[in-house]
Amino acid sequence: MPHSLALPSSAQLVAAPGGLEFLEIRSAQAQARIYVQGAHVQSFQPTSQAEAVLFHSQKSFYEVGRAIRGGVPLIFPWFGPHPSRPELPAHGLVRTRNWQLDSVQEQQDGTVIVEWSARDDEETREQWKYEYLLRYQVTIGQELTMSLEVENRSSSAFVYEEALHTYLRVSDARNAMVRGLRGTEYLDKVEAMARKTEHAQEIAIEAETDRIYLDTEATCWIDDPSFSRTLEIAKTGSQTSVLWNPWIKKAAALADFEDNEWTRMICIETANAAENAILLEPGARHKMSAIVRVHPLHA
Repeated sequence: MPHSLALPSSAQLVAAPGGLEFLEIRSAQAQARIYVQGAHVQSFQPTSQAEAVLFHSQKSFYEVGRAIRGGVPLIFPWFGPHPSRPELPAHGLVRTRNWQLDSVQEQQDGTVIVEWSARDDEETREQWKYEYLLRYQVTIGQELTMSLEVENRSSSAFVYEEALHTYLRVSDARNAMVRGLRGTEYLDKVEAMARKTEHAQEIAIEAETDRIYLDTEATCWIDDPSFSRTLEIAKTGSQTSVLWNPWIKKAAALADFEDNEWTRMICIETANAAENAILLEPGARHKMSAIVRVHPLHA
C-alpha cells in the first residue's frame, strides 16, 4: 500500500493490534472503518443516526490471515466451502488478503469515496488458476454504497460467485421483520439445500436461517421497531440475496461470536451465487453494487 497516498482530513490510516491496519473515516456525513485486509468495511454510522448500521462481533479475530466477523466481508470467487477442494478457505480468496488502497476523496458535502483493488498472484493462482482484477468502491455518506467490479484478465472464460456479506445491526432479530422476498424461490441450507418458495410478506427470524434466494433483483428491507427504523438494502448487478442468522446453537459453536450476539444481527447479502454464478468472458467486466439506507420505521 502506498503510504504516501494523500488522504483528506476526514480519513487516516491506523495501525491496529494484531498486525492489521484500517482506514478510519470521520466526516460531516458519517463515520466508518475499513480494514486493509479484505477491504473489509467493519463499521458504518451516519451522523444522523443514534445507532450503528453494521454489526460486528465483540469476539471477532483481528489478526493477519483470519476473517473478521461482522461488517461486510467480500466473497470471491466461490461462496461457502470450495465445491471440490474443502481444504481451501471458505468464501474464496480475498477476505484475508491485503487490498491496495488506490484513492480516498472527500466531496464538498462530506461524503467520502474510497477505492480499492486486488488482483491475482502466484498464491491465488495455485488455488484458482485464473487472472483477475477486482475494483471495489465504497461511498460513505448518509447511505453506504459498495460496488465490486470483477474483470477477467485470463485468456479463457471463468465462472465465479461473489457476495457483499452484509451484517446489519438490529435491536433484536426476533422482533425484526424482513421484507422484499415474497414469491422468490430459495435454497434452504438448513434443510440440505431444499428448494422452497417464500410465501411470507414479512419474514420473521424464529430459528437458524440460511437461505439463498435465487433470480431476484429486489430491494429488501428490515423493519426494526425498537430502533424505530427501517434498513433498506437496494442492489444492482445481483441476482441472489442471502438471508442468514445463526440462532442459538450455531452462534455458540462459533469461536469468534458471543453466544447471544445472534440477537443483534441479520445478514442480507447482495450476491451472485449457486445457480446465479457469473460466467465472465476474457476481457469482460461485471459490477455488483449494494446501497444501504436508513429510514424512519416503515418509511
